[in-house]
Amino acid sequence: MNPTRLPEMPRRTFMALVSGGLLAMPLAAEAQTAGRIWRIGYLGPAVAAANRSEVAFRQGLRDLGYVEGSNLVFEYRSAEGKVERLPALAAELVALKVDVIVAPTTPAALAAKQATRTLPIVFAAAADPVGSGLVATLARPGGNVTGLTNLSAELGGKRLELLKQVVPGVNRVAILYQPGAFVERTEKDMLKGAEVAARALGVRPQFLEARGPADIDRAFLDMTRARAGALTVFPSSMFFSERKRLVDLAAKSRLPAVYGLREFVAAGGFMAYGPNAEDLFRRAATYVDKILKGAKPGDLPVEQPTKFELVINLKTAKALGLTIPQSLLQRADEVIQ
Repeated sequence: MNPTRLPEMPRRTFMALVSGGLLAMPLAAEAQTAGRIWRIGYLGPAVAAANRSEVAFRQGLRDLGYVEGSNLVFEYRSAEGKVERLPALAAELVALKVDVIVAPTTPAALAAKQATRTLPIVFAAAADPVGSGLVATLARPGGNVTGLTNLSAELGGKRLELLKQVVPGVNRVAILYQPGAFVERTEKDMLKGAEVAARALGVRPQFLEARGPADIDRAFLDMTRARAGALTVFPSSMFFSERKRLVDLAAKSRLPAVYGLREFVAAGGFMAYGPNAEDLFRRAATYVDKILKGAKPGDLPVEQPTKFELVINLKTAKALGLTIPQSLLQRADEVIQ
């Protein structure tokens, strides 16, 4: 007995239905993704959305096709320079079930990692991601955290070299840092690196602590009493928030000072040298994009900076009675008149 045969479907009709069905599946998936609104949690150590780096990050996302209010929503949480507030703020972002947490600095990223082991976390300027325990290795971060490092520990010596070029006769340099701004291992490496560089340059380092804003005036008083001839300021979220005050005190004390970020020079500081923060934050946007498209943070290698910038404020140099070597001016990426 022959089985009942269904009426034959014309080949052209069959192929059209099959191809149409196959095409419809990815198109439907794409439409579903395209219609989604992504939520980005931003754990800012300083004032939210108030500096060029954060503007660069948001521009980086726009360049990748993300539009705030359309397919992207930001949830900002700002510690306003108070590191102790970061854990609670990170917990708030986790409770909101954002898609990615952007925690730019080491303390912010550590707070976020403590708050969640599952939500993806991206840092943009971590000083020592391996030493601080953020990632297992730079090449294979593992876990739910990845991003970019700003190599802060290695740059202290370079900033001292720049001071020595501008003030060749200096014999004592004040080094201002905030205890607890980084994990213990990173802090020790930064202090040791600065001490070794200072000795090699023939200058005596004077290490001064400022645990909070209330300690800054006392630190400058100690510099004056010890007759420091120049100053370098280690990176710190608290120092960034207090940058105008630091710059003004350095001017009042007539101390040539070098910082890690151009924002200090824009506020009237003398000189800054370090990774281009805007470039780091712009590249951090590509990490967010990859994660939103399905990449696992632990599989994305931590990147190191490729652009460094030297910024000099000539007006401040003149006020301090300093003449900048022409070779240094030629090397500068930006000279503020």
